[in-house]
Amino acid sequence: MNKAQLVEAIADKLGGRQQAADAVDVVLDAIVRAVVAGDRVSVTGFGSFEKVERPARYARNPQTGERVRVKKTSVPRFRAGQGFKDLVSGAKKLPKNDVAVKKAPKGSLSGGTATRKAAAKKAAAKKAAPTKKAAAKKAAPTKKAAAKKTTAAKKATAKKTTAKKAPAKRSAAQKAPARKSPARKTTAKKATTRRK
Repeated sequence: MNKAQLVEAIADKLGGRQQAADAVDVVLDAIVRAVVAGDRVSVTGFGSFEKVERPARYARNPQTGERVRVKKTSVPRFRAGQGFKDLVSGAKKLPKNDVAVKKAPKGSLSGGTATRKAAAKKAAAKKAAPTKKAAAKKAAPTKKAAAKKTTAAKKATAKKTTAKKAPAKRSAAQKAPARKSPARKTTAKKATTRRK
């Protein structure tokens, strides 16, 4: 369906082709202007239009295989709403005599007094739950930190004791002069006597 066919499809409901063309032009113009300005246009049940930034990147030319630098750019994005998705997938049937994408039922978005109270209770429960979790998370690291401190203290004391023992061994090794074995001396004498 192109724009002319869209205008023909809604012309009967709007009282003529010119009114339908004007309506389509005005709606599309409003969407385009809002997205260009960086706003998000959201139509409940249909979808949302938004501006998305794409960073600079490298791509490949499909004909030559050459690596090409692509500049940073902005592109429009459309995300279909849940109602639209359900109609396309077949989860919901398309109404014959009614509008396919309806305005949200009264009270579903803002909520009545009963739904507001229920929402307030849920919010209070959510606020209470994270505090318990946060307290548990805070307690756990302290136990871990205490365990790390004790192991670090044990390692430090072990290093101190080995450091104290090591110099004593070194000093004993330094005090004792290196002795040559008697077998080496005799072989050296024999070698010199043979040469004479």
